[in-house]
Formats: sequence, C-alpha cells, structure tokens
Amino acid sequence: MENNKQGFIARYVKFIVVLAVIAGSSSGIFGKVIEAPSMAIGFWRLTMGLPFFAIPVLVKHRDTLKAVSKRDYLLTFVAGAFLFGHFFTWFNAVKMTNIASAVVLAALHPLVVLIITVFVLKKKVGIRPVMGIVLALLGGALIAGLDYNQLSSGNFAGDVLAFLAAVCMGVYFAIGNEVRKNVPGSTYVFLVFFACWVCFSIGMICTGTPALGYSATDYLYLIGLTLVCQIGAHAVFNLCFGYVDSLYVSAWESGESVFAIILGIIFLGQMPESWELLGSAIVVVGLLYYNYSTNLEEKERK
Repeated sequence: MENNKQGFIARYVKFIVVLAVIAGSSSGIFGKVIEAPSMAIGFWRLTMGLPFFAIPVLVKHRDTLKAVSKRDYLLTFVAGAFLFGHFFTWFNAVKMTNIASAVVLAALHPLVVLIITVFVLKKKVGIRPVMGIVLALLGGALIAGLDYNQLSSGNFAGDVLAFLAAVCMGVYFAIGNEVRKNVPGSTYVFLVFFACWVCFSIGMICTGTPALGYSATDYLYLIGLTLVCQIGAHAVFNLCFGYVDSLYVSAWESGESVFAIILGIIFLGQMPESWELLGSAIVVVGLLYYNYSTNLEEKERK
C-alpha cells in the first residue's frame, strides 16, 4: 500500500504540487478573518493537524522513527522551528499590513531557496530556470500593485514580517528537501509538524496567550485552515520533497497570488483589475518556462 502511494506521488508529483499551492493560496484569507492572535492560530492549526500524521506513524511505522539519524532529527527540529517562524511572522504580517504587500514580500522565498541551493548546498542551477523564477516574481509584484500608493498604505513593520516569513519559508523548504532524501514522507511530516507544535506550545506559555475562549466562528475557520492549508498544502509539500527539488516547490508556491485572485473571483465575486490579469499572465508564463527549462535540463543531464 505504501509503495502504491509512493508510486502515485512520483507519477503525478508536479500536478500535486500545483494543487497544494492552490490550497495554500487561501492562507492569507483565513489569517485575515480569524480574530484570534497569531500565536493561537499557529498553535491550533498544528494541534488539529498533527494527529493525522502522528497516529499512523506511532501505530504502524514506529520502526521508521528508530531509523532516523540524530543528524536528521536535529535538522527536522530546525526545519520545524523555521516553519514556526514562517507561520508566526506571516499571520502577524497579514494583520498589520495590506494583503497585497504581504503576498509579494512573502513570495520572495524562491530567492532564499535559490541562494541556499547554490551557495550552501553547492548545487548547479541553470540560467533558464532562474529566469523563469525571476519572471514569476515580477508578475507577482505586478499583481500586488507594487506602486508607491500601495506600498505607502501598508504598515512597515508588517512588511518586514512578511519578508521574514519568506526567509523562514525558504530555509524550511531547503532543509526539508535534504532530510526527505533519508526520511520517509509521512514520518518527516509528523516530526516537522511536532517540532513546530512544540515551538508554538512554548510560545503560548511564554506570551500567556490563551488557547480557549475564542468565538465559534474562529474555531470553524481554524478547522478550515488546518484541513486546507496545513494538511492540503504544507503536508503535501513535505511529502513531495524527495520526488521534486525544493526549488521547484518554492517556485510554484510563489504563484500563490494568481490562485488567490481566482479564488476571489469564485468565492467573493471580486473581479481583478487589468494590471492584475497582466501580472497573472506573467506569473503563469514564468512558471511554465521554469517547468519547461527544468525538464529540458533534466533530459540534457541524462
């Protein structure tokens, strides 16, 4: 059964990544409508999402936990800490600044992954994939309406937090890609989510943030956030590492803004401006070119 699941992921992994990006594109909307503080949002999405992976691993696959090396345990905890940093800074960012500025700044994580890939992991990345990433990021900036008025309407502290969210996401993706070479997907997801949950639990205690007492609407949104974004996006990203490079996942994740516009049309009836449509087209072209160029380079290496 496990081999069949791995075979399915390996066969359709690139399509699965895109579906996960679509799921993750709703994160900003959830973060904006949930009134609970950011620490509580992160704590509850991990508390609700963790059992989906803890129970199968602890009941059926405890042997995989024993096989994990001390180095991979350490790296996984570091990845979980950076995931905590991403969640905390992102949800504070969307509460402190406008969504457009937060989205475009948080979408800079492919550059972080690219820097780590080239300068830390010493891997060669062709100029064509880099051009695709840069083009997609430029399209994302256009979607965000990154003109003077848009920037001046945002809160500077919120913009800084959005940028830090990008840095944390990039490091988290890069580490996950390395650890997944040695650790099975479900085991890694359980460990990295558990590490992140520990960080949020400590944060709740240190900041005195209450876990209970929020509105029923908040808890309903938190369930949706957990199912759609925590499981449907982040868990899937981690499962896909080992089948595709973290740079591929990060590049497509930068196209979140396009799917956010589409979701806005479907669920909110918000029609995009002409410059948003142009930006979306640029993002799509950039991501398609990145996908084409990476496939081309893979064939050239064979």
